[in-house]
Amino acid sequence: MNQLNSHMNILPIIMCGGSGTRLWPLSRAQFPKQFIPLVNDTSMMQDTLARLPSNHQAPVFICNEDHRFLVAEQVKQVQCNDATILLEPEGRNTAPAVALAALNALAENKEALLLVLAADHVIENVDKFHQAIDLATVSAKQGKLVTFGIVPTHAETGYGYIKQGAALDNVYEVAQFVEKPDKDTAQQYLASGEYLWNSGMFLFKASRYLEELEKSRPDILASCRKSMANIEKDLDFTRPDREAFLTCADESIDYAVMEKTEDAVVVPLDAGWSDVGSYSALWEVCEQDTQQNVLKGDVIAHDTANSYIHSQNKLVATLGVNNLVVIDTPDAVLIADKDKVQNVKDIVNELKEQQRSEVNLHREVYRPWGKFDSVDNGERFQVKRITVNPGAKLSVQMHHHRAEHWIIVSGTAKVTLDGKTVLLSENQSTYIPVGVVHALENPGKLPLEMIEVQSGSYLGEDDIVRFEDKYGRT
Repeated sequence: MNQLNSHMNILPIIMCGGSGTRLWPLSRAQFPKQFIPLVNDTSMMQDTLARLPSNHQAPVFICNEDHRFLVAEQVKQVQCNDATILLEPEGRNTAPAVALAALNALAENKEALLLVLAADHVIENVDKFHQAIDLATVSAKQGKLVTFGIVPTHAETGYGYIKQGAALDNVYEVAQFVEKPDKDTAQQYLASGEYLWNSGMFLFKASRYLEELEKSRPDILASCRKSMANIEKDLDFTRPDREAFLTCADESIDYAVMEKTEDAVVVPLDAGWSDVGSYSALWEVCEQDTQQNVLKGDVIAHDTANSYIHSQNKLVATLGVNNLVVIDTPDAVLIADKDKVQNVKDIVNELKEQQRSEVNLHREVYRPWGKFDSVDNGERFQVKRITVNPGAKLSVQMHHHRAEHWIIVSGTAKVTLDGKTVLLSENQSTYIPVGVVHALENPGKLPLEMIEVQSGSYLGEDDIVRFEDKYGRT
């Protein structure tokens, strides 16, 4: 069969959940690793989109409410204008998420093949990836539920494994799914040649997945059916019914379906795969210099080896160090032994306990209308540099505890205060007292840049009362 035609029913389902805590401080809850250009100049989600086989159907992205505008913006950046963005009302793991996607797909195409991918993986050899998809497609069309098993390169304890069973025309029966092993067990798996890493990538008919879910977890399928029976279209987003979905159990595809079905098969994949689950893994997949260093940003490294050094906004210099990870961001610095980076999550947990903002947000925060950078703050003031995209508008809002002073740096601002509208341009300013209803819009063709000085007794982002918002926020 012609390869182009073989991909015509493939519907990519790109899972955009996950917080990437082991890559803090680059990755944070509100801006996790899948949306960051870690390996090249595009984000990992955009890389996932770029390596899809040709002639596939318009992809479906599954994400949460907090990340929806990030997904929408990054999809538009790569001119993928026909994508569907399916919003999970709340995280319930992969089995319910894929059930939502399958139900959505069957409404359009009864023969849809779901290619389920994570948005935060690296695959270096795209040709081999496409060859594996071609093999999987043959089996999926025969009703098999295919998973992709990574040919292991070392005894890894951070992944689950799949034991290969009998060979079936270039694919293998799944003999067993096994949990993350200890070091000795992982060595035995590697030596046997019978085990593959569990990648969490799948290919199957949407109809077959739902049939197997009906057998093993009918409760999950029932909740998802109810949720999809009452979907709401909102801008670029498809929003399933929240109340119905919240009755759904939290379960992975592996537990809910793949470990129970008699039709699970695995395609071995040897294509330079990584889930980039730590800075050591990121170091491995990035291009290294002659001293085995990966240097990102403004870095000078003398007598330095085997290290990953990343600077976002200032000069970082190292001297006489080995096997280090150094991450500089505008509001946090991480210095770690490269062999200990799996434990970065312990720092994240401590930040959560202390309710530190650095666990969730970068200093630069993206919004559907643009972004802001918190330049400075004190006990009763805060200074932000705000960028509003052309044609974008902030919500009509007011604040109970803070006043604001806006100074236009470049572009044109359409400002509304208590129903009165004025246009402001470079070097002009305005003052918004506490309690005044106001709105800000960029009516021009160029980005609007401005400085906002906030003052008052409370300066939290939750001191916003929205009266009207074009992006559907409450």
